[in-house]
Amino acid sequence: MSLVIGLTGGIGSGKTTVANLFAEMHHIDIIDADIIARDVVEKGSVGLNKISQHFGTEVLLPSGELDRAKLRERIFSNPEEKTWLNNLLHPLIRTEMVNQTQQATSPYCLLVIPLMVENNLQSLAERILVVDVSEETQIARTTQRDNVSDEQVKNILKAQASRQQRLDSAHDVICNDGKNMELKPIISTLHYKYLELSQQLQTQ
Repeated sequence: MSLVIGLTGGIGSGKTTVANLFAEMHHIDIIDADIIARDVVEKGSVGLNKISQHFGTEVLLPSGELDRAKLRERIFSNPEEKTWLNNLLHPLIRTEMVNQTQQATSPYCLLVIPLMVENNLQSLAERILVVDVSEETQIARTTQRDNVSDEQVKNILKAQASRQQRLDSAHDVICNDGKNMELKPIISTLHYKYLELSQQLQTQ
């Protein structure tokens, strides 16, 4: 079984870039919570069937797929409905994340969970790797990437765990305020460290 490294970081920190480099440079399996969250509500899934039973077919597109905008509208001003949805989806996502980590074939795998600290999911990994950047960098990157205002990004930051809370949960930290090229030697160093740890795990 692969050693599970939990990868997290705030919005605009560069989690995806870091995960992609581990995959490209060292052929490490990536398990992405955001992709799983989409998969558990795809057409024909148990998740989507339960959502349409609860909210009605108005949250479906003509194609039978989930109308995310409609669903957001329904839960935006209704905390009870949001809680119902979270209670449905979080266990489905968690189960699938665990399944995929158990099926990983690389010596270690990266479990990428943006809201790992917020949702107390650190126990799903043996080690936590935090991609850390300054708040100024987060705002600059996200406004440029998503074409949103500084104010919107600041509101998202307020809703997420603080930078310190994430760092407090970290075993390893990648500072990502620089250029992508600067990440490669850092990732290679961590890769060999994780290989060593995975070998120790196998011999226990």
